[in-house]
Amino acid sequence: MSDQDSTSMDESSLFSATVVCPAPVCRQFWKAGNYDIGHGSKATSQSIDVKNHLCVHPMFLHSNATSHKWAFGAIAELLDNAFDEIQNGATFVVIDKIPNPRDGNPALLIQDDGGGMDPEAIRHCMSFGFSAKKSKTSIGQYGNGFKTSTMRLGADVIVFSRHLKERSPTQSIGLLSYTFLRQTGCNKIVVPVVDYEFNASTGKYGPILPHGKKHFSLNLSMLLQWSPYSTEDELLLQFDDIGQHGTKIVIYNLWSNDEGHMELDFDSDVEDICINRGPKLFQKGKHVNPIYDQHMANLYHYSLRIYSSILYLRIPQCFRIILRGRVVEHHNIANDLKFWEIILYRPHIGGNVEVPVLTTIGFLKDAPHVNIHGFNVYHRNRLILPFWRVVKNTTNSNARGVVVLVGVLEANFIEPTHNKQDFEKTSLFQRLEDRLKQMTMEYWDSHCELIGYQQVKKTRAPVPSQESLYSRTHGCSEPVLMNHSCHVVDSSKDASSAIGSFQIAGTTPPHVSARNPGKPVDSYQISSQQGLHTKRKQHKPPVELEHAKRHKGSGPDSTDILCNREEKAVSESQDQETLSIMQENEKLQSQLLEYEKTEQELNLKMQQLKRQLEDVRCEYAELLAESESLNSIKEENG
Repeated sequence: MSDQDSTSMDESSLFSATVVCPAPVCRQFWKAGNYDIGHGSKATSQSIDVKNHLCVHPMFLHSNATSHKWAFGAIAELLDNAFDEIQNGATFVVIDKIPNPRDGNPALLIQDDGGGMDPEAIRHCMSFGFSAKKSKTSIGQYGNGFKTSTMRLGADVIVFSRHLKERSPTQSIGLLSYTFLRQTGCNKIVVPVVDYEFNASTGKYGPILPHGKKHFSLNLSMLLQWSPYSTEDELLLQFDDIGQHGTKIVIYNLWSNDEGHMELDFDSDVEDICINRGPKLFQKGKHVNPIYDQHMANLYHYSLRIYSSILYLRIPQCFRIILRGRVVEHHNIANDLKFWEIILYRPHIGGNVEVPVLTTIGFLKDAPHVNIHGFNVYHRNRLILPFWRVVKNTTNSNARGVVVLVGVLEANFIEPTHNKQDFEKTSLFQRLEDRLKQMTMEYWDSHCELIGYQQVKKTRAPVPSQESLYSRTHGCSEPVLMNHSCHVVDSSKDASSAIGSFQIAGTTPPHVSARNPGKPVDSYQISSQQGLHTKRKQHKPPVELEHAKRHKGSGPDSTDILCNREEKAVSESQDQETLSIMQENEKLQSQLLEYEKTEQELNLKMQQLKRQLEDVRCEYAELLAESESLNSIKEENG
């Protein structure tokens, strides 16, 4: 399907499409897919110029959007597009409610200050399957997210985008309207788009006319009839708050739920957008578990502020998510855990290729008083599966407590589904699920006594065949070992090999390199108030060199294992030389972190300066145009 065919019809069909208005679109999303062409429609199949190309029927807009079962999943797709614009200088994305100027009903606004889209890019955005995102760090990749997400949230969307292309800025307006297509009886998707280009001689934006003035006027007339803005001046005013570059998306005619209530609730919290649940599930005095009701594992289903706070594993300091006028505070779920450890799992993804996957696992701080379990699985920094329950059968009385175990990991070796709410069910995914189940049960068996459950039998530290346990400090980019004594086990060698492990109290440990997980690693321990026994003496800084066996794991995936166990004996003596070496190592690691942080800040400043330079160039072009205009006026006046 060519770009021209996908976004326009012949001129006679465009004229007829603007005057025929059959039955209105049902406002309930799950009932809006019944596409009955109204009586009197002139846009029949005979009006379509039959060629050897694929025509996409408007029904596909609705059926394609049904991939999003959850409205917040659709909003997340649009946030992903803004997040990907960080590499083009984006510093914020705004999510807010605005009134539809045509009827006063609420509309959803999503706006960023990224690089924007030129005339070609906006047409690709509104077509199917186009994606220029080739970077391994980009979240978007299928070229379908904009269409599925906007059509899932509302029947219609209008897009305003301004782009700086060398010294010739452009701005484009596009409309994807299910209401327009339904009420005009179109048999293929029509997307009216108009483009403007900055004219340096006049200092204003003028229309781009690649197909002639009449074609531009037809597209503009459809925009004015079916968008929230009834004049061209109103349309162009929408660029005033975009700045030199950026994109503004306005979704209107928002869908209702089965009870007839608007699906997005803007009234319950003026600083949030909620899912309208109709009857309140948790009425005062009827809480089943107040701690669970107020925990984010429950609230993220209904609160966009909560969901967006955990949507990304890492957010650059230069970027903000602004929801209804207030910045969303980023939340790291791993900070909610106690007695936590980090497990390094190294799956084989083909041939002899291994990838390191770090998993933080621990008890929630409210355990055992809250019934929450699951792994939060990210892909390319984006949350795909929140609180995924890998252990569903907890009828065993000795294992019921696993419902308070929570984990966090980033799994870039498996692929998400198109709606980014699940993963493709491949053999790699199945192996990951099996490994997470094993992690959960082994952690529970060795730590359940810490939250009041009885440990069935005391054994020495178990050595799982396919994972590694670490602990880390908050804010470090690589894992460090803390909270409990620990030893190292590498499953890639035989049982006769050994690795040294150190245990230090009162000092900050260095990083543990995950780049070469197959090599022996020295681990360190920090005494803390979250130790396994509260009666541990706080002023006893033991240092003990231990030997741990290496085990060859069964199965396709190799792993390292670090286990935190309190039962280890600790030495009363201190090795001063070892301690001084480790303290020096700590200083060097701190300096390295500072250098890396400085490098990151300098890179961000460089991006901002580049962006400011482009802004200055554009402003200079405008001033130059004004100057030339004034000079010409002076010359005319003598």
